[in-house]
Amino acid sequence: MPPQYRQAGPDNPSRKVITHVCGIVGYTGADPALPFLLEGLERLEYRGYDSAGVALVEPDGVYVEKAAGRLSSLVAIVDKSRPAHVGIGHTRWATHGPPTDDNAHPHTDCTGRIAAIHNGIIENYRELRAELQAAGHVFSSETDTEVIPHLLEARAGYSLGDAALYARQRLEGAYAFLAVSADEPDAVVAVRQASPLVLGLGETGNYLASDITALLPYTRDVMILDNGEMAVITGRDVEIRDGAGTVVERAVSHIEWTAEEASRGGYPHFMLKEIMEQPDAWSDCLRGRIGADDSILLEELGLCPGDLESVDRIQLIAAGTAYHACLIAQRWIEEWARVPVRVDVSSEFRYQRPILSPGTVVVAVSQSGETADTLAGVSLAKDAGFPVWAVTNVVGSTLAREVHRVLYTRAGPEVSVCSTKAYTTQLLVLALLADALAGVHSTEPRASVIPHLQSLPGLGAEWLSERRSLGPAITRVASSPSVFYIGRGVDYAVALEGQLKLKEISYIHAEAYPAGELKHGTLALIEQGVPVVAVMSSGALLPKVRSNIMEVRARGGSVLAVIPESLAGEMDDLAETTIPIPTTDERVAPILAALPLQLLAYDVATSLGRDVDKPRNLAKSVTVE
Repeated sequence: MPPQYRQAGPDNPSRKVITHVCGIVGYTGADPALPFLLEGLERLEYRGYDSAGVALVEPDGVYVEKAAGRLSSLVAIVDKSRPAHVGIGHTRWATHGPPTDDNAHPHTDCTGRIAAIHNGIIENYRELRAELQAAGHVFSSETDTEVIPHLLEARAGYSLGDAALYARQRLEGAYAFLAVSADEPDAVVAVRQASPLVLGLGETGNYLASDITALLPYTRDVMILDNGEMAVITGRDVEIRDGAGTVVERAVSHIEWTAEEASRGGYPHFMLKEIMEQPDAWSDCLRGRIGADDSILLEELGLCPGDLESVDRIQLIAAGTAYHACLIAQRWIEEWARVPVRVDVSSEFRYQRPILSPGTVVVAVSQSGETADTLAGVSLAKDAGFPVWAVTNVVGSTLAREVHRVLYTRAGPEVSVCSTKAYTTQLLVLALLADALAGVHSTEPRASVIPHLQSLPGLGAEWLSERRSLGPAITRVASSPSVFYIGRGVDYAVALEGQLKLKEISYIHAEAYPAGELKHGTLALIEQGVPVVAVMSSGALLPKVRSNIMEVRARGGSVLAVIPESLAGEMDDLAETTIPIPTTDERVAPILAALPLQLLAYDVATSLGRDVDKPRNLAKSVTVE
């Protein structure tokens, strides 16, 4: 029997999403806590959020105020006359459950005397929640965060610090949390497991935040918590312990960044910051979605049992960068799962009379979830009675609310208009979908792609840390009126995304072509010095692409080759510049190949003095036709 589709909503597990980019602040000291909490959250607004809240420690308990929506909604209702000197605050992005007041942080225990805020992924929250409910604990939200105050409550009689150590031992995943208790009215406890936490040392009190940006108006002296560490801070003292509870010493660092520099993590532009944090985004995207046997955990991906069996055909719709991700996904799904796929630009799909046969699932891909043309295509498919799934980054977006299944990318907020990490996490999610479909539909034996997907964060981080300057290649591209990108197979789709990155932020004309099409007209445009970027992540097609590059060189073209490092020597005689990428399975190499193309575009644009984060005539979310 085919699965029954219904709208994603609070009672639908396909609505669940996990990511860790929330804003966290905390204070304890001689001054009222609320002014810092609200200002700190405001300084973290660039990270994106869907709700906000604060908790203040008072003599008779913990005062909590929270609200869905913008920070201004919280400011309008919080009692600003409260003089509490200890508190925590939070802005929430893409956590479990839809953006509601109940799901906003902070969350409290059954007594209302413990409050916690959390940033990250608690992978075993279901098991912990069931255990705690069986012991009599009552939950009031859909979040994974709420298990934290109840775990702390379960250690009644222990200090808040010892209870936090216990909670850390029980929690699995990547996270950071702050907690306060009315029974220890001068303390804030902080735990870090992968997700960042910074301690700020002030003259009249001490601070905590997920980002240095929130601290700079108050202090520039900070200590960074390492993974697995816990801190108990009061207005006078800071005590840091390791995972075993042993006190550790930590040097104080003095920050020289401006507030604007700090919001970009010290990078000159958000685009570069977002390029460099892609390996972490890839880890977040994959975390908790792969079983011990390399199987895809469908519910964690956003699907339900039975969804895949009835899929006979897939219709992908998207715009811009997301469209290029779909072109790559088409190759993956057809080759791995042997399921036919059609890809349409959303603005064209909405005005067609598409032939959607029984068994077709429409998959809409959009970073923002607000792309007008994609939403129109979704409405068309739904009106025709077809199941619609979404790949998106934003919980609570229109797209997420309108479809039957949601596969979240967990990329976190992307501030730069030029999409980087949203694109590569779309590819990761679509690769997981392709692999899951292959497990159901393919009758052909093949090696698992999962280990290679899991290796990508490490390979990407190593490559980004060692990237070399492109020097003369940047100058050549920046001084050319036109640049051409070529590739065969899936690399043609990679080339399409590369040329889009270059022209949208450098304003240089760029075009991508299937390499085999050069002889059918494009060679007329190749002359002395014209830059041609050749993408060759697939070694199987290398001989064919070499022939095309020879055609370019014979006409004086200047070739920049993106190629696995194990094959880089194959281009020494033809390419003026070679950019080696880590050698990996060819099926996932297109994800790594995106990195040098993003950086090429960034370096060219900055050399020309362009505003890379806000390119002219463009917007982050295209909400009009």
